[in-house]
Amino acid sequence: MKKIAKFEKVSFEQFEKDWLKCFPNTNHVKEIYNSIKLPKRATTGSAGYDFYAPDNLVFVKDKSVLVPTGIRSKIEEGWVLSLYPRSGLGFKHRCQLDNTVGIIDSDYYNSSNEGHIMIKISCDAHDEGHTASVAAGDGFAQGIFTPFGITVDDDASGIRDGGFGSTTK
Repeated sequence: MKKIAKFEKVSFEQFEKDWLKCFPNTNHVKEIYNSIKLPKRATTGSAGYDFYAPDNLVFVKDKSVLVPTGIRSKIEEGWVLSLYPRSGLGFKHRCQLDNTVGIIDSDYYNSSNEGHIMIKISCDAHDEGHTASVAAGDGFAQGIFTPFGITVDDDASGIRDGGFGSTTK
């Protein structure tokens, strides 16, 4: 198996800024940061790296939650990290990523936000008042590394700085 990436935590300063933007009433950000677990595969045959909830999360029907993971990934050129919800959240609660599949490119690592991976999930359950809870430290998303190719006449020369939609700005 080719080893092409490495997960790291973003700095506390970056995490705190992003976390408080999403969860402004949090008074234990340092504790959350210190407990962040790097993504891991559960078994030798697993393709997906489990992303763990930094704190208790609640996904409410018809609402979206943007989760700063505290994680970034240094990825070799020619590879991409694709993000998906954990299948249990999808099957049991109809939770899904707002952008369907998250794409983390290798050059995102060098962005001004330190390549902080943010995962936005919505709950689309059928029954009124439905919620899905994920405890701090439990898996809520998974990431899979895949190689990609480019066209023979590719001439991309842009420089990334940011995440969501930054390559079209």
